[in-house]
Amino acid sequence: MLESRSFIQPVSRMSVPARDPMTREERRAGMSLAAIFALRMLGLFLILPVFAVHAAEIPGGDNLTLVGLAIGAYGLTQACLQIAYGAASDRFGRKPVIVFGLVLFVLGSVVAALADGIHMIIVGRVLQGAGAISAAVTALAADLTRDQHRTKVMAMIGSSIGLVFALSMVAAPLLYAAVGMAGIFWLTAILAFGAIGVLLWVVPAAPPVPRATGKLIDVLRDGQLMRLNFGVFALHLIQTTMWVMVPSALVAGGGLPMPEHWKVYLPAVLLSFVVMVPAVSVAERHDKLKPVFNAAIVLLAIVQFGLWLFGDGLIPLALLLTLFFVAFNVLEATQPSWISRIAPPSSKGTALGVYNTLQSVGLFLGGVLGGWLGQAFGPAAVSLFCAVLALVWLALASSMNPPPLRVAPAAAPR
Repeated sequence: MLESRSFIQPVSRMSVPARDPMTREERRAGMSLAAIFALRMLGLFLILPVFAVHAAEIPGGDNLTLVGLAIGAYGLTQACLQIAYGAASDRFGRKPVIVFGLVLFVLGSVVAALADGIHMIIVGRVLQGAGAISAAVTALAADLTRDQHRTKVMAMIGSSIGLVFALSMVAAPLLYAAVGMAGIFWLTAILAFGAIGVLLWVVPAAPPVPRATGKLIDVLRDGQLMRLNFGVFALHLIQTTMWVMVPSALVAGGGLPMPEHWKVYLPAVLLSFVVMVPAVSVAERHDKLKPVFNAAIVLLAIVQFGLWLFGDGLIPLALLLTLFFVAFNVLEATQPSWISRIAPPSSKGTALGVYNTLQSVGLFLGGVLGGWLGQAFGPAAVSLFCAVLALVWLALASSMNPPPLRVAPAAAPR
């Protein structure tokens, strides 16, 4: 114990001053950027619980591969453009790039709302994904916060993704019953337009962006970063792969009509947050990020094996979805925190662009693979595939070095 204390004390003098809370601008930056990120992610998440069932009623919707493509196309153009957007934000500034991306997202939402068949919906989803602002948003969040508070803001953004996903699972069936799929697309267009206003008038002024000196190849050679990149790829691939099949499973196996799916999602979401909040708190405050992170991956694998073996009845589905939300929300909150500690400061936008590119590839491939596996081999094959992928991720995550310790502030002098 004496060795530990003598080791920490010199570091604390160089890092965080005692009792140094977030400033008002840092809190405003974190909350407003999390809101922008969340509003845009609604474009993906709101269709997940309902689109597979809705597609059966539109031309071309009887092809599960096309249904999966419509769900995953959002991620395809994101994957192609994230690195470019991140690098552009390093060169031209964060806010102009984010505004451009949100305008493209609004355009894609309008095209999807006006579509009369699966093919035009795919076109709209491609345009939605072309507004690939994730890297620029996270880079702007890092620009607007000091080192000692950056982890909190990144966790805030990551948690907002989990919160929006959970909210979408509850709200989407109710919205679909009230306004239909076209109404949901119109709603996402309106919310994205509102996000532009939040960016311009609520987010604090962005500091000048220093010209990047890091290189893409340096990011790709970083083993720690690439393990995290694989993790965000795997998580979002599993997420979209699952939701090609989950709504149909609740209808067919659980005997629950789609407008009543919120009865499963709402308690699952609420219970998951009861568990997630203290788990993330332990990870961040007590430097237990790696154990909590790995435990969430284990839980994710257990859920997938459970869906493979017991995914037919309503009660097993409800229980397994609750556990999935716990794992998903913990991982969404902790991954941005981890990467913010180790991403190279000289090419922050590029590093976050790679991270968000792999996230987008996962979103795209999850929809396509889920549709193809379900059509070719049945729903059980989808769950088994996700379970194996989670185990591969666990093996890679277990070999990672823990992130740098967060040094506790020195005690105030008496």
